Amino acid sequence: MIEEIRSRVRAQHPSGMVAGDVPLPDLMPLLHARDAAEAKVAAIGTVNPRPAGLVNSSVQFIKRLVSRALDWHVREQVEFNRAVVSCVQSMLDTLNDSNRALTAVAAKLDALREHEIEPLRQTMVAVQQEVGDTRSHWNQWREGWQQKLSANEIHFLKSVSELHAAFQHRVTLLDQEFRETIRLQHCEFQELVRRAGDDIQKRLWDDLDRIRTEYETIIHAEIRMLRQKAALSKVDGGALPAPLPSELQRLDWLKFAEKFRGAEDYVRERQRIYADRFRELDSVLDVGCGRGELLQVLNEAGIPARGIDISAECVALCRAKALEAEKADLFEHLRDQADTSLGGIVCSQVVEHLPPERVPELVRLAHAKLRPNGLFAIETPNPECLAIFATHFYLDPTHTRPIPPPLMAFYFEEAGLGRIEVERLYPAVETMPSLAALPEDFRKEFFGSLDYAIFGRKLP
Repeated sequence: MIEEIRSRVRAQHPSGMVAGDVPLPDLMPLLHARDAAEAKVAAIGTVNPRPAGLVNSSVQFIKRLVSRALDWHVREQVEFNRAVVSCVQSMLDTLNDSNRALTAVAAKLDALREHEIEPLRQTMVAVQQEVGDTRSHWNQWREGWQQKLSANEIHFLKSVSELHAAFQHRVTLLDQEFRETIRLQHCEFQELVRRAGDDIQKRLWDDLDRIRTEYETIIHAEIRMLRQKAALSKVDGGALPAPLPSELQRLDWLKFAEKFRGAEDYVRERQRIYADRFRELDSVLDVGCGRGELLQVLNEAGIPARGIDISAECVALCRAKALEAEKADLFEHLRDQADTSLGGIVCSQVVEHLPPERVPELVRLAHAKLRPNGLFAIETPNPECLAIFATHFYLDPTHTRPIPPPLMAFYFEEAGLGRIEVERLYPAVETMPSLAALPEDFRKEFFGSLDYAIFGRKLP
């Protein structure tokens, strides 16, 4: 019965099938291999036949015993063989289905070729014919266009030649006119140069005469001041003059500070660097506290600080802000303080007002009044920056002379202060942008920071 079914299937799916023009694979070899494998699987468990008799019966009985004894050993192999045969059967069925699907696809492609591809091919042939006609028309048009182009080119070259001749004639005329104009303008320019030279020479001599007068006035004023100082030295043995002349005492110095030093908020922001330096110290004294900007910065940072100033107006302004300040001369006040009684001393924009010989005295007094590891700071204009002499230093008429950082560091060392640091403040290029045009090395060397701050600690 199985063989009959197989023969019918083979009749329905003969070998050598094609899908369109492509031959399909022949599945008969795979079918024969499947049949052989099934026969082998069916023979599993049988014994070899022998002629009937006692010997055969005995042998068959022993083989069956052995087969049953080994059934546990070969059972998995038998199941594997049957699974392989089943897999081959499934593959064969799948390949048959694939062949039938390919045959159906080939039939549909033949139908599509007949109804759609053939009309499309005919359309392409018609398009190619139209393209050929267009190419022929294009060739004819191009020949006519080239002829017109040649004629236009000849006409254009002729016109260019005529225009060139006219241009040369016009250039000749313009050259003559231009030469005449240049000659007239040259004469006028010489006259203007002569007049300008005379005017410049006159103004130069006027400026020289004015400068000479100014310098003579300054020289006479200096000579008169020197004579006055010499007269004073003869009278009172060289005593120093009053801190401020009477005329300068009449000036509104609070207005002066607002105009030339800056608003209080601006100054306070610039002095915040001292809050970090004096953070862990107490009993800080601000010498020359002015309007109290530094005292406010220190108090906001939780640092106990008080100030002194020679100006009663500045002291009153500080007290109005609830700051501790008193009117006092800095040297007298420092002498009155007990030795090693202060944790820190700040002297901002003060030493440039002192006579040069008193600056070392101030440093020695500060060293004596500081506790061990106490901090002393001085801020003053930086003479290494030439810009201060043009715009800043001489704005204050009470300034005596600037002190270079190396000299101030020497004063600190002589007084016994150690761990000296110099911090340069406020680059000049920020307030004078024109300095950015200078070479960087030159600018840093001669136009660096407008001010500097020097710090020193009293060694234990």
